[in-house]
Amino acid sequence: MKKLFSLTNLPPFLKNQVLRWIALALTVLSIFGLVVSFLYDWKSGVLFLVFVCSLLSYIFKKMNDLSISTDNYISDLSYRMHRGEQETLLEMPVGVLMISETGAIEWVNPYLTPYFGDRDLLGKTVEEVNEELSDILENNWDNPDYATVKWEGHYFTMLIQKEYRTIYMMDITKYYQIEKDYNDEKIAVGQVFLDNYDEITQSMTDQEISNLNNYVTNELTIWAQKFGFFIKQVDEDHYIMMAYSKVLKDIEDDKFSILDEIRESTSKQNYPVTLSIGIAYGEDNLNDLSEQAQSDLDLALGRGGDQVVVKAKDHEARFYGGKTNPMEKRTRVRARMISQALQELFKEADTIFVQGHSQPDMDSIGACLGIHRLAKMNNKHCYVVIPDGTFHSDVQRLIDKTKEDKNLADDIITPDEALQLADDNSLLIMVDHSKPSMSVSEDLYNRLESKVMIIDHHRRGEEFPENPVLVYIEPYASSTCELITEMFEYQSQDAEPVSKLEATAMLTGIFVDTKQFTLRTGTRTFDAASYLRSAGADSEEMQQFMRENPDAYMARMHLISMAKVVEGHENMMYVAGEEDKIYDPVTAAQAADSMLNMSGVEASYVISHRPDNLIGISARSNGEVNVQRVMEELGGGGHLSSGATQIADKTIEEVEQMLLDSINEVKSEEAPEESEDN
Repeated sequence: MKKLFSLTNLPPFLKNQVLRWIALALTVLSIFGLVVSFLYDWKSGVLFLVFVCSLLSYIFKKMNDLSISTDNYISDLSYRMHRGEQETLLEMPVGVLMISETGAIEWVNPYLTPYFGDRDLLGKTVEEVNEELSDILENNWDNPDYATVKWEGHYFTMLIQKEYRTIYMMDITKYYQIEKDYNDEKIAVGQVFLDNYDEITQSMTDQEISNLNNYVTNELTIWAQKFGFFIKQVDEDHYIMMAYSKVLKDIEDDKFSILDEIRESTSKQNYPVTLSIGIAYGEDNLNDLSEQAQSDLDLALGRGGDQVVVKAKDHEARFYGGKTNPMEKRTRVRARMISQALQELFKEADTIFVQGHSQPDMDSIGACLGIHRLAKMNNKHCYVVIPDGTFHSDVQRLIDKTKEDKNLADDIITPDEALQLADDNSLLIMVDHSKPSMSVSEDLYNRLESKVMIIDHHRRGEEFPENPVLVYIEPYASSTCELITEMFEYQSQDAEPVSKLEATAMLTGIFVDTKQFTLRTGTRTFDAASYLRSAGADSEEMQQFMRENPDAYMARMHLISMAKVVEGHENMMYVAGEEDKIYDPVTAAQAADSMLNMSGVEASYVISHRPDNLIGISARSNGEVNVQRVMEELGGGGHLSSGATQIADKTIEEVEQMLLDSINEVKSEEAPEESEDN
């Protein structure tokens, strides 16, 4: 009986719970209606009974048909869905690879099978079947996002579902190639400039100038034809170039060898010409590219010329060349023009502030005192911003001496005092540096960033004030004091002359930066030194400033005693200071200078903890090794023969390894050029 009334023996519509309740409700209502009808009149009851039976029979039949139809539809739909799933896995244009926990291949859909060739797959590990794919999966196994990978000469978008151990791969080679072609065919715009054309041609005959122009133009044209880009001369010393991004990459791989070819060839003819190139890419707007290319050229020239700057907007610059010392190419006309422009700025300003870099040296302090004197010559009040703290013995002696001078003491102020005194009509002059982050007071720079002038002799870096009102950067100069000294000659003869202390400080700055007139020294350097000597610079007091105290001397000797040869580079030495000992930056720099006096040493590096909790590297060379490029790799800068950087949140050991890696990287970049020269 139980089996008879089980759900499996019921009509199809009664297997549905909802329809059962509807049928039950209709039956109950019908019975209730029949009872009422028979109580009222048996004849009416009989008629109502016939009607109810007919109606219920019809309704139950339709409900049964509906239930059967629904069941058939669901069954068919389920079958088609199941079959669709199977066909989708087999036919869809996406590769599916399932692997077991042991790494064995459990299933591969037909789309992915051809990429494996005729190899047997099931039951074998991915590594056994294809090592390349195994490495790809290993490198991307923990990546929850889509990844673009190259396998068997094809490019795929790959997604790995770790929980299901399933890999999905879609071949996007066609679209990847379209994107690559699009990027390769983007336009790059370049500006090519002959650095010292005016200076070279001043003493040449018309025929020699014509020959030089023909030679340079011919070499640049051959260079353009070799790589397949457009170049056009727009002035005697100026060319414009346009290239595809793909071509630009090829030129970069060549390291812009055209710079060396033209420099070396013209040098043999006794008229050495150097090129500076600025190239911009990555923009669709040609006007924006042109502006960026000009900015890149300015950066190359600001770094001393004879080099290339390749840079896209909001991206880091890439530098090539810059292996030679900048040539002296400034005339007295430029010094006079800068001096006159500075006078105009003085007239427009209510108050002048001058500051050097945060770790002042003799050149920085001397330059500040020189600007202070220039302001006085123009009847303007100038404040010299000196950081708080104690400095190396020579710098400290000079600062103490200035504070004892009644004409200077009141104008020596701290960064906090400068911020209180600054207003919208103030002028800030940054000397001996161009990076705001290196300033004595970056807050003062931010306060007066629309009224900033820069006077510096270091190569310009990527970090630079956005809109300075006047820039005087001459990388060839020995020191900032030299540049400022030349301005004195163009001031009013009625103005109060340079004081003995100011002249001594500035001459000391030149003396220290040129290593006693042995490095980066030109005729202008001696002219400036002669002027300062005639203005009263005291050589004995200068020697007093430069005397080391016993502790600094012993610290320098201790650093030198730890010197080691850079592995693989017998001409380089470096020192890694102790983790628990702090050295004055000047002491570290002096140690690097002293190491150059050793036989066979062409470059030296000193790593040490600084008082500001950073780790500093001081780099020096005799000009044969470009230490600036090594320092730029580590976020610093400087000159070809002098550089430095500061690194935060690292240990001495970590910085030591970073330095060695940077040296090897720079040398490896230069190696092809050196081998070609040989």
